[in-house]
Amino acid sequence: MPELVLLRHGQSQWNLANRFTGWHDCDLSDRGRQEAHRSGELLKTEGLACDVAYTSLLKRAIRTLWIALDVLDRMWIPVHRTWLLNERHYGALTGLNKAESVKEHGEEQVHQWRRGYGVRPPALTEDDDRHPRHDPRYANLAEGQAPGTESLADTVARVIPYWEATIAPDVASGKTVVIAAHGNSHRALVKHHDGMDDEAITKLNIPTGFPLVYTFDDAMAVKGSRYLGDASEIEAAIHGVANQAKQ
Repeated sequence: MPELVLLRHGQSQWNLANRFTGWHDCDLSDRGRQEAHRSGELLKTEGLACDVAYTSLLKRAIRTLWIALDVLDRMWIPVHRTWLLNERHYGALTGLNKAESVKEHGEEQVHQWRRGYGVRPPALTEDDDRHPRHDPRYANLAEGQAPGTESLADTVARVIPYWEATIAPDVASGKTVVIAAHGNSHRALVKHHDGMDDEAITKLNIPTGFPLVYTFDDAMAVKGSRYLGDASEIEAAIHGVANQAKQ
């Protein structure tokens, strides 16, 4: 049966500092590298030999993929990188500490910015150095395509067409596909695969360092999904993601 592995990147340096990261290109922390290695070991133990990989243009996802594939001795497989799998863009929140933002703007407002399905944080202006139009990796995007902010709905709107047009055919052909990406780009895929409504997906927390494996039938209907790893450790990791704004 076709299988898909969703691999959220390990803890980044800005995750460690509890900052809104979005499209900022920070690297993994030491813990994040260990989490990426653990992901590879879990996939190896499960006997999942990935055939093709997809990732974003952000180094925390790319490095997570490198480390996991190194553990699997599969660094030779094709890897496709695209901005369409980037994390959600957090606009003017980029770089701000989440807990300090709660103190300044209130818990409800920050919760809406983080988790409101159609709510966009304040946008970056195009003259802001943090805007992706100043980053050479997005130089080929059409005018106005590089966002100054995004909601989860916006992220879903770019991830799912890419899944349907490009990734799903690889899975349907019988390949085991790994997508190394981010909390919100994976949330978009989980919403699609699990048929979750807009409200339910805002409450979903995806842990770092524990692969989520989907199994499909020959008609590409989801047969089931499972996290790899110790159940209590996975639960603790999910709880940690949920409480980031309180840290």
